[in-house]
Amino acid sequence: MLRTLIYGARQIVTVTRNNNEKFLCGKDMHAIGVIKSDAGGLSLMIENENIVAIGTDDAIARDFEGMEIDNKIDASGCCILPGFVDAHTHPIWAGDRVHEYAKKLAGATYMEIMREGGGIGFTVEQTKLATDEELLIGLVARLKRMLHAGTTYVECKTGYGLEWPDELRLLKLLEQARSYIPIGISITYCAAHAVPKNKTAEEMTEDIINKQIKALRQLIDNKEIDVNDIDVFCEKGVYDIEQSRRILLAGQQIGLSINFHGDELNYTGSAEMGAEIGARAISHLECISEEGIRAMANAKTFAVILPHTGYILRIEMPPVRKMIDAGVPVALGTDANPNAFSSAMSISMNLACVLCHMSLEEALAAATINSAAALGISDKYGSIEVGKKADLIICRCPSWEHIIYQFGDHTHIIRYVLKHGEVVYAKSA
Repeated sequence: MLRTLIYGARQIVTVTRNNNEKFLCGKDMHAIGVIKSDAGGLSLMIENENIVAIGTDDAIARDFEGMEIDNKIDASGCCILPGFVDAHTHPIWAGDRVHEYAKKLAGATYMEIMREGGGIGFTVEQTKLATDEELLIGLVARLKRMLHAGTTYVECKTGYGLEWPDELRLLKLLEQARSYIPIGISITYCAAHAVPKNKTAEEMTEDIINKQIKALRQLIDNKEIDVNDIDVFCEKGVYDIEQSRRILLAGQQIGLSINFHGDELNYTGSAEMGAEIGARAISHLECISEEGIRAMANAKTFAVILPHTGYILRIEMPPVRKMIDAGVPVALGTDANPNAFSSAMSISMNLACVLCHMSLEEALAAATINSAAALGISDKYGSIEVGKKADLIICRCPSWEHIIYQFGDHTHIIRYVLKHGEVVYAKSA
């Protein structure tokens, strides 16, 4: 048995206060668990991949006296947090859209740029031209930056393929990336990300349901690819509410969880529809209705908030305070993609606090236990509890709040990142 001892910490942020809490919502998002010790340091013991004990240095030393410790990590003056879980990213693509950034700054809207041949369509073209090697190198490099910024589990969408041969290529490369970098990957099939130039939305809907999803089911049944969720961009001018419903239900029928883009640029009724069909998560929700908030609260459908996107597009932020007060479980993601070029969850947390009026505690809960629950993995990830996987961040700072407070300075604060108990990043002196 491989044992790792982390000792001397000033704080251990468990996030959950009671064992086996799968997520936090309402007032509980603000009341996160933090263990402090004024008299001495705090320790955490890991056996193989799992956390087996949490307590003071003295108590852990007594409990494990005489046992062999393989690795020791000095966390003196540090805070230990759960690894971040990024609940929404588009990390596999080629090219960039820096030229569109200038257009956005000049006032062009997201849909105007798409109609001019930019946006998702431009990235689809660039991705099609790239080799598998180029796509894999770019993907792994982005995942590595996420890992070094404290993200230990990430949702990864396809969607820059659209047509089945190209979507299949992206799915296979995402699967292949698991062997190149020690980060947890949850794959989301998102062929309904945009409408190709050669098809209408209805033609593409039929293609996805009758051809792509059937082919995907065969791959999953043969255990060639592990795909978790299905996504669709339910938006005016892309896929309407009924087309989205049909695609999502078709994915649900082959065992995929529903986790989709909704009510981002226009009100579409996505929140109401998603809650009705049992969606586990809906992202964006800048234009959600009061009825949609109530529906998601009743269904306990996760709202995945992406403040970096609203910041880049200069659009109104989702009504997060109303969501939390109504009992909607709120999660957080970076939306890392060529449009919103950011991969650090600490920055997303800061933006969530400043722009969406979340508290520091709510932002951390959204980036850990709730993001894990939005991906269906909070039984093993998202909090520091005995029995859970040892996905951890060790930060050198006076208190855990600094990882959010020191905007963009995570590269200085994070000393170690552990995945399943192994150090996968250590900051050089």
